[in-house]
Amino acid sequence: MNLHDYLSVAPEIAEALAAGKPVVALESTILSHGMPYPENLEFAHNVEKIVRGEGAIPATTAIIGGKLKVGLNAEELEIMCKANGVGKVSRRDVAVYLATGKTGATTVATTMLIASLAGIRIFATGGVHRGATETMDISADLQELAHTPVAVICAGAKSILDIGLTLEYLETMGVPVVGVDTDDFPAFYCRKSGFRVDYNAKDANEIARIIKTKWDVGLEGGALIANPIPKEYELDFDEMETVINRALSMAKEQGIHGKDTTPFLLAHIKDLTGGESLASNLQLAYNNARVASRIAVEYCKLP
Repeated sequence: MNLHDYLSVAPEIAEALAAGKPVVALESTILSHGMPYPENLEFAHNVEKIVRGEGAIPATTAIIGGKLKVGLNAEELEIMCKANGVGKVSRRDVAVYLATGKTGATTVATTMLIASLAGIRIFATGGVHRGATETMDISADLQELAHTPVAVICAGAKSILDIGLTLEYLETMGVPVVGVDTDDFPAFYCRKSGFRVDYNAKDANEIARIIKTKWDVGLEGGALIANPIPKEYELDFDEMETVINRALSMAKEQGIHGKDTTPFLLAHIKDLTGGESLASNLQLAYNNARVASRIAVEYCKLP
């Protein structure tokens, strides 16, 4: 058997890819580990509806029954949202989950891997993980961007550690950071981080042409498309830095590390902001799905 024997692509998505129609990959970690049931199920349906509304086909990924799933039916979506015994799967965990038949939610890195195997080039998520300082605990998300030909549309970097080092790592690995009508690299809940993107693209067509050209000339890896949170849902940068630093201190005090860090931080940031951060999180994810779909549509129009 080879890797493709483990790949299960929903018929609608397989037909769309074969016909050259736009498809947008979506992760499942945000469902299983990012928010409670049934709010996560409503969110999943809303995201898929937004993608379809822009003329693309949604492809939510997961690992279920020894298969890399591309596109989930209603029953599978319910399984991921109820999250009973659903693990969080990064690249290092893929073989274990496939071999043992365990059910796993896909992170940014794993969704990129699965999308690439299926032939999907565009992926919408919330935000990628930042890199590291002294520990060199560089996120698998960043390494996947360096090697896997998928464009990731996100609201910048999630609120963990150092954005400057993250952008330096991406530059070293040859990953272009393209802003969606912005010169500033966004910081998840905030439209600006104090750092700049490599290039400010004015619309979806220009972004589609940039990523296609990258792959046409044989350049390895993906691209990070930085899409700022809509202004009306932005939170104050200084206030959020205070909240984030407090949550990071709590995580350190409680010995939280590795794949448990992001769910811990998101939950505590939500509590510390009185739920305001969750509302912003939802809206930025919806906005990323919208923009990713437009890029996918434009990408499929290119010769």
